[in-house]
Amino acid sequence: MRFIDDFRNAEHVKALAGSIERRAAQAGRPLRFMEVCGGHTMAIHRFGLPQLLPESVELLSGPGCPVCVTPTTYIDRAIELGRDGALLTTFGDLYRVPGSERSVEGASAAGLLEALVVYSPRDALRAAQDSHDREVVFLAIGFETTAPTVAATLLEAKRLGLRNFRVLSGHKTMPRALRALLEAPEVAIDGFILPGHVCTITGARPFTFIPDEFGVPCCVTGFEPADILASIEKLTELCGPGRRPALENAYRRAVRPDGNEKALALLERVMVPVDAQWRGIGHIPGSGLDLGPQWLEFRVEPPDPERPSAEYSACRCGDVLRGLIKPAECSLFGEVCTPDSPVGPCMVSSEGSCAAHFKYGSQTFTAGLAEIAENGKGY
Repeated sequence: MRFIDDFRNAEHVKALAGSIERRAAQAGRPLRFMEVCGGHTMAIHRFGLPQLLPESVELLSGPGCPVCVTPTTYIDRAIELGRDGALLTTFGDLYRVPGSERSVEGASAAGLLEALVVYSPRDALRAAQDSHDREVVFLAIGFETTAPTVAATLLEAKRLGLRNFRVLSGHKTMPRALRALLEAPEVAIDGFILPGHVCTITGARPFTFIPDEFGVPCCVTGFEPADILASIEKLTELCGPGRRPALENAYRRAVRPDGNEKALALLERVMVPVDAQWRGIGHIPGSGLDLGPQWLEFRVEPPDPERPSAEYSACRCGDVLRGLIKPAECSLFGEVCTPDSPVGPCMVSSEGSCAAHFKYGSQTFTAGLAEIAENGKGY
């Protein structure tokens, strides 16, 4: 616990906040930093970190929640497979995400299909072993963090000779999504807090294009209060006068420049880059992962990546995911749309920005530490 306590030490955290305030004043302009990891989003609000920052530093949530960026077309395709008789296996958050008409949960409640909530791809594999000849489809979503576990599961499925296990891949990769944001004229970001979990797999190197091509600083970091504030301190410093934008790694205890070689080798062996549709952002060439040619026996045909994702017209999850608005600026937030009755995926997922804002609101750092001490859970 001593190691974790060092990253939650109140005096250390307050010292970082003071340094951020001084450096932000030197920058002489408002600064907008975007975190692009759902784990960071939840940690930022759970620890009450926005309350420690000066008014000139604004934190925005980006497309870092895999459930949130899964398009309605993917949900509709999953429901179609279930209605045709496949047993759907899915993570709990995805189970509740709305498609164009209903969620997998809603279709299951209506008796249209059967679905099983699992905690890992291996659970889905065991369901296929137990189901004998019935087709079992795993709804595989997530970024570079979770894709290697699916690749490893497929290697095991082939070793076992399973013929009733299939995967509907909705995996996405982060660098091209950030490029799409930077190329969008309506998105104004002064720096990125890069996704810590993704970078443990990919390494920091794939994100060098952000400062090199767009002149925007970025920093990889972990999930404790001192981690996150250290990255914000570094970004405010890099936005100061006379400083050149750069990529910094404040999470060296977990992230290497070239990432996890074994995990990347698994991805290269099993998956290939494909075009993908991102809810709220649209079609991004080469930003998805699907099963490669040698794995077609396990593959389910995904929806057309160029087909637009039908959204509930009043839901502004897309604007939240692009950093154009804060969750509370959506007219549905907290009234029509709540975690118990979500309209959009940003309120469904445990890593969604709307869920984080709804649950923690204006929580202070002191209250965040007390809440974590009480229930014994952290990051």
